Amino acid sequence: MTTGLVRGANAMGHVGWVTVKCSICSRKMNLFRSIDSGEAYACVKCNNFFCSADAKRLSYKCPYDGSELRPYYA
Repeated sequence: MTTGLVRGANAMGHVGWVTVKCSICSRKMNLFRSIDSGEAYACVKCNNFFCSADAKRLSYKCPYDGSELRPYYA
């Protein structure tokens, strides 16, 4: 099977592979763009993502397990 012929949602460059939603407000964030702009924060323990506005409102603490929220870096 040739992997170069994979198209649609299964293709490696598809936006769906790098798009996540904020756990609080459901804002869609592109993880590759967030590396430069710092718009996505992630909880290390529970693997939830938060937008920068909600992370600031939560004082950079995860509401689910209380651990520190860190900026997402790939």
